Amino acid sequence: MPFALLDRWLSPAPDPRKVAWLGAQDYAHRGLHGAGVPENSRAAFARAIQAGHGIELDVQRSSDGQPVVFHDDGLERLTAETGPVARRSAAQLGAIALTGSAETIPTLRQVLAQVAGQVPVLIEIKSERGSRVAALCLAVRRVLEGYMGPHAVMSFDPRVSRWYWRHSPHTVRGLVVSESDARGVSGAIRRHLALWHCRPDFLAYDVRDLPSRFAGAQRRRGVPVATWTVRDAEDDARVEAFADAAIFEGTVGKARTGAPADRE
Repeated sequence: MPFALLDRWLSPAPDPRKVAWLGAQDYAHRGLHGAGVPENSRAAFARAIQAGHGIELDVQRSSDGQPVVFHDDGLERLTAETGPVARRSAAQLGAIALTGSAETIPTLRQVLAQVAGQVPVLIEIKSERGSRVAALCLAVRRVLEGYMGPHAVMSFDPRVSRWYWRHSPHTVRGLVVSESDARGVSGAIRRHLALWHCRPDFLAYDVRDLPSRFAGAQRRRGVPVATWTVRDAEDDARVEAFADAAIFEGTVGKARTGAPADRE
């Protein structure tokens, strides 16, 4: 009961009009990628747009301060290059081929120009423990200035949502959550402390943790819950019962334009 009162006081639920679009469809995790179509590529985003799905993508900061669309902080897994993304300029990164394709690493500005408001976009801002997040948050905000399509930023790092709450309150902001091995009292306390610190408009929750007492409590008071990474029918059943939208891979994503599922 004290948690519920503190949640309402320290992290008020968003205006429903601000977040209504979040649950209208599911989101292709790093685009609709697959054989010959790499994750976080313009080809993967084109496939998602064609299918009518929202898009979830990741951003890192280049050496010249531009947000680029790439999941890892290093180049090794997804390209033939090595080394940190942060040591290459956006132009240099844009010349690097993604493995198994002719696709290259795009900037966030290029991807938003491609999407052009056709589908919603969830932008996960990547950060390392102990790193400074303000520069990347500011770089993303500058790219988003004037972008009219539905969009949100989110991160595992509570400092990201807090930065947007303080410096860009009109931007929809989310906290990415995985309960992992922290399901006891100490984990619950940490989740509430993160919530109070960053005041998110929505949660992006690990589907493996659903149903969750914490996520259910936030959802009941009007904080939407998206869930990741949804890969099969069992995961999708959890979405229907315990969340508002899926961040999915494969073929389970759908347009959720009917009445929302009953809340917990």
